[in-house]
Amino acid sequence: MSNSNHHGMHSFEGKNVLCSLHSFSDESFGRFGRMFKDLPPLYNAPSSLSGLGKVAGPMDGGNTAKFTNSVPLGMVFFGQFIDHDITFDTTTSFSSINHPNEILNSRSAELDLDSVFGGGPEDDPFLYAPRSEGFFLLTGKSNNNLGQNKQTEAHDLQRNGKETAIIGDPRNDENRVISQMQLAFIRFYNANYKELKDAHPNYSPEKVYEEARKITTWHYQWVVVNEFLPIMCGKYLVEDILGNGRKYYQPKKSAFIPVEFSVAAFRFGHTMIAQNLKLQSDGASHSIFSPEFGQGFSRITSSKQAVEWDALFDYDNNFQKAEKLDTTLAPILLNLPFVPSTNPDDKSLATRNFRRGQSFLLPSGENVARCLNREEAEILQVTDFVHNKVSPHNVDLSAGIPLWFYILADAEVIGRQDSDTQFSQGEGLGPVGGRIVAEVLIGLLELDRNSYLGNNRGWTPTLGSNGTFKMRNLMEVAATAADL
Repeated sequence: MSNSNHHGMHSFEGKNVLCSLHSFSDESFGRFGRMFKDLPPLYNAPSSLSGLGKVAGPMDGGNTAKFTNSVPLGMVFFGQFIDHDITFDTTTSFSSINHPNEILNSRSAELDLDSVFGGGPEDDPFLYAPRSEGFFLLTGKSNNNLGQNKQTEAHDLQRNGKETAIIGDPRNDENRVISQMQLAFIRFYNANYKELKDAHPNYSPEKVYEEARKITTWHYQWVVVNEFLPIMCGKYLVEDILGNGRKYYQPKKSAFIPVEFSVAAFRFGHTMIAQNLKLQSDGASHSIFSPEFGQGFSRITSSKQAVEWDALFDYDNNFQKAEKLDTTLAPILLNLPFVPSTNPDDKSLATRNFRRGQSFLLPSGENVARCLNREEAEILQVTDFVHNKVSPHNVDLSAGIPLWFYILADAEVIGRQDSDTQFSQGEGLGPVGGRIVAEVLIGLLELDRNSYLGNNRGWTPTLGSNGTFKMRNLMEVAATAADL
């Protein structure tokens, strides 16, 4: 299994043109661009980046997990799912990260679930049932996956004879949670398709598909805006953006993915994954790279690999919580077991993130914070914390703090803004990371004429209850989908 298949390991060939200074002259390249074009790039010595991300270094969280009070673990994986929906580079060579070759982001840079639907039944018919049966998305059950019993087949994606998942985005098979989240969205669509098909027998399969896809996509977008973003960025900040508009993510032409978002801010989830996790409420804990949990890209072979969603999302306030959003990672992420290199820098997810950020000429966290008009006293509080944390490890960040690390420190020291005066440390992104993430995701929706925010801002969910729709509701609807 190639290490490039894992989340966080993918190359950035598609936006490598942004690794050179001339990229500051244009708004975007291949659907990627810069949010802070007027800020200078930061340069830290490679030895400092290695020191930051090394085993037993300042980012090593040790073996004692520190959990949040409020964040469902499933929301971290949902963030991964969102990331796969809006960005995808088709090349996979990490070694060519600085090659100045422009290749388009093959995702649409829209929250439109093309990672689930692909190009639709006409362009990607292998994802769908025949027209005569109705354009349902196929699953492991409908595909009669080779060698699986009925119980495991019901929890799996459709696969070919080599066990490769036949889905719109191959990355959504990298671990058991993300693969079954992909399956849940497939089943959520199938449930919507079946209801429409039964209610409107005169509709053509194409019309049912379009309507069911819209229902599925708009409910997904609703969850992003009304559940995911408030949890991760703070309800106060989200309401400010929705009420007073975006101030910093303002594309002059079409929507694009800022590298400050994709290479730094939206990598916050790496700190929120514990070394050992549960897939089932009463099940055993498993390493994130165990066969039960993390060794994806293969068929499900045991009921122990089946996800119970009430263990990961808020059904009854008894969900599994994510680790705190701070400046530490689970030790295994600093020594990735599937990376064949003997170079410790290659095996550290943190160091790889820092190297990427530097390759893409990201500005320092302090400069971004100033650009966002954060108070100097707040910036000093974060920078003092960082320098005190790294100085015992002889890491020199005197030139500036890498944006990703500043965003993590901002979350740890300042915290998620829950009201005008209340901040929750470690519970979500701080003012800098939260502003970037929330403005970009809301902006992508507002600039998309097919989204609910870009098409019908008065829309409310037709599923759920009383205008409320959350991941719990989505999973409950998905569970009602009939096996094909």
